[in-house]
Amino acid sequence: MAVYNYDVVVLGSGPAGEGAAMNAAKAGRKVAMVDSRRQVGGNCTHLGTIPSKALRHSVRQIMQFNTNPMFRAIGEPRWFSFPDVLKSAEKVISKQVASRTGYYARNRVDVFFGTGSFADEQTIEVVCANGVVEKLVAKHIIIATGSRPYRPADIDFHHPRIYDSDTILSLGHTPRKLIVYGAGVIGCEYASIFSGLGVLVELVDNRGQLLSFLDSEISQALSYHFSNNNITVRHNEDYDRVEGVDNGVILHLKSGKKIKADALLWCNGRTGNTDQLGLENIGVKVNSRGQIEVDEAYRTCVPNIYGAGDVIGWPSLASAAHDQGRSAAGSIVDNGSWRFVNDVPTGIYTIPEISSIGKNEQELTQAKVPYEVGKAFFKGMARAQIAGEPQGMLKILFHRETLEVLGVHCFGYQASEIVHIGQAIMNQPGELNTLKYFVNTTFNYPTMAEAYRVAAYDGLNRLF
Repeated sequence: MAVYNYDVVVLGSGPAGEGAAMNAAKAGRKVAMVDSRRQVGGNCTHLGTIPSKALRHSVRQIMQFNTNPMFRAIGEPRWFSFPDVLKSAEKVISKQVASRTGYYARNRVDVFFGTGSFADEQTIEVVCANGVVEKLVAKHIIIATGSRPYRPADIDFHHPRIYDSDTILSLGHTPRKLIVYGAGVIGCEYASIFSGLGVLVELVDNRGQLLSFLDSEISQALSYHFSNNNITVRHNEDYDRVEGVDNGVILHLKSGKKIKADALLWCNGRTGNTDQLGLENIGVKVNSRGQIEVDEAYRTCVPNIYGAGDVIGWPSLASAAHDQGRSAAGSIVDNGSWRFVNDVPTGIYTIPEISSIGKNEQELTQAKVPYEVGKAFFKGMARAQIAGEPQGMLKILFHRETLEVLGVHCFGYQASEIVHIGQAIMNQPGELNTLKYFVNTTFNYPTMAEAYRVAAYDGLNRLF
């Protein structure tokens, strides 16, 4: 057994682990990365964010081709299978792996491929694929092992027609009808993807409203759009059992209803990847979802051990995970890069996409904040008309007395890009956070960003 000494060892090469490793390495620390795959990138690159968003992009292109009258001069609408569309995602994954492998090489971070676990508070034992065991001794260790789909014990995920959000990427056919159980972010995104391929989707939601953490108007817009696109949403339903049969899956609901489809995609919750870490050897405990508790410095109950990314829970976004990992390393190296990551925009890649930051109307009303609303509907925006993307809106919530921007909510074309302009203004100190910025600034025309100017005028016109 070889023994290696490091300043920092990072477990998991997803966004959180990469952010931690790069920050520590650039601060002059000797760093090692451990990952259970034979390639870097973590679940984000191989199973989650990258493949699902690449899939979405391809499906959206297909939808544009099939619905745009201009393309009828080329030919009739075309049908694409799920495996065909998946090929484009695989190309992006390989490019991402190549890029990220280069980061570790350039920053001289040693990468160990194998299953890492704690022998003690400063020692990680890595069991490599060939059975060789390597021992890594470090002053500090950062856990960034991510998460995986939650799998109830009473569901047979070995059945060839029952999938979760990881195994769905191995789907070898295109179902005519699909049940998506769980209408969270991942469930809604995959419902959009399959609907765009012409699949009839039954989306089962155990709540009374889609994505209830969103502004209610945005949630309602998504629900309306789903209803127009082959997606049947069933609210306030819980599963009783899942029955896999030869020609499909039957979902039995506690309400007494039964739904049959060609396949079922389970999207109800995630579990932290902590069960193989040997945390019992160091006294770090996890909650019922396998997640680790950390403080604002991303430190666990063991002073030299940190956690970041999905393995610590909220907000479970790749963007936040990278910053959390970077901040965890910043706490160790003390180079001024630490921050508590709580300014996180929501990005939901349904078709159309959704993004928001700040407070929503429900929260402001409950807090009795005197706010007003400014809206810009995309159907009237020149850039949206040019792109053939008329669905959606930008909504700005602002204090009616100080004009401070309190929240930005967007549904539609390029929503995840548009939101960052509002985020930048909301982060300005004092009186610089003002709705007047949008009316006193010249925006390129035609752009989607111009929606801020339109929404700001709309909001100001409501004041009296």
